[in-house]
Amino acid sequence: MMHFLKLIRYQNLLMIALMQLLFHYAFLKQQPGLVLALSDFQYILLVMATLCIAAGGFVINNIMDQDTDRISKPENLVVGKFISEGMAYNIYIGCNIVGVAIGFYLSNLIGKAGFSALFIVIAATLYLYATSLKQSLLIGNLIVALLLSVSVIIVGIFDLFPIINDSNQAQLSILFRILLDYAVFAFMINFIREIVKDIEDMDGDYNAGMNTLPIAIGKARAAKVAFALAFIPIASLLYYINQNLMGLQFVLLYLLAFVIGPLLYFLIKIWSAKTKIEFRHLSMVLKLILVFGILSILVITLNMHYHG
Repeated sequence: MMHFLKLIRYQNLLMIALMQLLFHYAFLKQQPGLVLALSDFQYILLVMATLCIAAGGFVINNIMDQDTDRISKPENLVVGKFISEGMAYNIYIGCNIVGVAIGFYLSNLIGKAGFSALFIVIAATLYLYATSLKQSLLIGNLIVALLLSVSVIIVGIFDLFPIINDSNQAQLSILFRILLDYAVFAFMINFIREIVKDIEDMDGDYNAGMNTLPIAIGKARAAKVAFALAFIPIASLLYYINQNLMGLQFVLLYLLAFVIGPLLYFLIKIWSAKTKIEFRHLSMVLKLILVFGILSILVITLNMHYHG
């Protein structure tokens, strides 16, 4: 069972599930007078569909990464060691069939049959990423970061878009923009993390013929690129807080302590990082920043309800 969980990278799936559940239950459902397009049961199905497609992407990625993982992450090697390649392909196909089928069912249920294409496009993109695009300079990093953002945007697509009318258009536009803001945040943090992970996995990627950023320009320069990119979410967050959240003191303290503070820590550490252990630590720091950033939607909702 543990090998199966490693194959589908359950920690990443938990992150996606956490994001989607928080935005639905802790944010959208707390809006007064708003009746969402999906019932609770239907929304759980949407989360399941998203997780199945994502799990399929992780499985095909593990299949294609066997040679790289033997060198850079032998402790994470599952396919070919604990699970046969044939079984892994069966799991990959099964995950995608279930995910696309649920997506097709939900899309027709809300009268938006065309939405089902979104699940097919995501599944196809994840396959192309694992088999070819990840070997292209920065293209793979962009795709992984973008697909995580899509798991946030899909909440608005299924929960809000089907119920738009003239009377609620202004309210729903604001809510969708907030979801988009979080999607952009997730994209920025995850893009930087993908570069850090490439630095960590540089030896294995090089032997596998990959063309990642650290391979193309060197580990030290790639670290400096990650350093420079980290200024973007810091500046964006400070601007966003100044424009929208200055009246919410608890939220302000939370973001300074758990998001901006760790980002500043990342800046300091990435400048001098050299070893694989250091880059692995920084990758974990970015993952925690992403988790705390997403959790801020709950903090904002509570602050507005009880102290707003």
